[in-house]
Amino acid sequence: MTMPTTLMQRAHDEAVRDDDTPKLADKPTRRSFTAEYKLRMVAEYEACVGDGDKGALLRREGLYSSHITEWRRARDNAAQGALSASQRKSKVNPETAALEKANKRIERLEEDLKKHKLALDIAGKAHALLEMLAESATGDSAGTTRPGHKPKP
Repeated sequence: MTMPTTLMQRAHDEAVRDDDTPKLADKPTRRSFTAEYKLRMVAEYEACVGDGDKGALLRREGLYSSHITEWRRARDNAAQGALSASQRKSKVNPETAALEKANKRIERLEEDLKKHKLALDIAGKAHALLEMLAESATGDSAGTTRPGHKPKP
C-alpha cells in the first residue's frame, strides 16, 4: 500500500466533505467570442509568417485552427454579402413601385379576360351546334326510324 502524498490528501479532503458527499464540479460552459476578438485573431493569425508562429498563437489563446478557418469563412461571406447587397438594392420611388405593381396586375387581368372570352366563344359555338342538332333531330324524326326500333304500320 502506498502512502498518499499531501497533495493527494488535500484533493481528497476537498472532494469529500465532512458529510461524505462528493463535491461535483460546476457544469462547463461553452466559450463565446466577440466579433472584435474573432476579427483580431484572424488578422493576427494571417500576419504570422515564421515557423510555429501560428501554432504558438493558437496555444496562447487556447484556440483551434478550425476556429480560425470558420471565422475567416464567416468574415469573407459577410464581406461578399455586404458588397452584393449594396449593388442589388437601389432606391425605388414608391410611386414607381406602385405603378409597376399596377401594371403587373393589369397584365394578369388582361390574360384572364382573354381566357374568359375564349371560353365564352367556345360555349356559344357549342350551344349553336346543339341547337342545330336538336332542329335536325326534330325535323327528321317523322320520316326516319331510330336504330333498334321498328316503324309502326
